[in-house]
Amino acid sequence: MNQSNPFFIQVYEAVECIPHGFVVSYGQIAWYLGRPRAAREVGWAMRHCPEHLPWHRVVKADGTVTGGMYANMRAQRLQDEGVQFLPDGRVDMKRHATSFDIVPSYRGGSNYADNC
Repeated sequence: MNQSNPFFIQVYEAVECIPHGFVVSYGQIAWYLGRPRAAREVGWAMRHCPEHLPWHRVVKADGTVTGGMYANMRAQRLQDEGVQFLPDGRVDMKRHATSFDIVPSYRGGSNYADNC
């Protein structure tokens, strides 16, 4: 993890709060953190995401599961959580997308779980 980048730490704290069986997009995380044009930076942070976080719950806005060679593993983890997919392989965002209005606001704690 890139401990020296405060934005990355905020991204990880937000990811920790994504509920089981739901997904959020990179853009939603950026918007939630007050940087609505930083979806790509969220993606970069996710490339370095600590393994204990639910990194598989972050998808593209259209429900596409990203991750290169890990995309199939991510999709399987989501399926194991009961997430349903459309026939074209994208997450059914109408059923499984959540927004950060259902989780507590970012409070900037040092422990990810303290923010949920």
